[in-house]
Amino acid sequence: MAKKHKLSLTEEELILALQRHDKIGVEALYDMYSSSLYGVIFRIVNDTATAEDVLQEVFVKIWHSAASYSSEKGRLFTWMVNIARNLSIDKIRSKDFKNQFKNQELENNVGYIEKHNSTEYKPELLGVKDLINTLRPEQKSILDLIYFKGYTHTEAADELNMPLGTIKTRLRMAIQQLRKHFN
Repeated sequence: MAKKHKLSLTEEELILALQRHDKIGVEALYDMYSSSLYGVIFRIVNDTATAEDVLQEVFVKIWHSAASYSSEKGRLFTWMVNIARNLSIDKIRSKDFKNQFKNQELENNVGYIEKHNSTEYKPELLGVKDLINTLRPEQKSILDLIYFKGYTHTEAADELNMPLGTIKTRLRMAIQQLRKHFN
């Protein structure tokens, strides 16, 4: 099988080809920038399959938005990196992305569990879990989501189906209750 040569166009040629929707434009775009854009995307989403999906979305967006690109506003690569970055951030903020990691099968997570059980930080050994168990259940669940699972206040409010103000008030009361054990 003959080795395919990678296409390489000047930035101006590539821009014109993309704006005219020439097939050579998308081929050159892929050959010239796919690995760089994939690297940007992967650093944000940290998942191979998701990064590949986002890369495809990036190429489609570049293809459809090429007419709006202006070299006066910046380089083509910078414009494409911004598209890749924005679509990657949109992906990790989406509910589908967040939910895909919540219900994983046990066999797929054995290594993950073992890795995290061998770390230095174990709240139960520090007595933090015992202190948290002295809190009311609604305070405990909010504290667990925000401090142990990394939820934002807004995400915790959505998860518990409570107003944001209630989440903040109960969290503040829980922290005040815990402080009493240290003073």
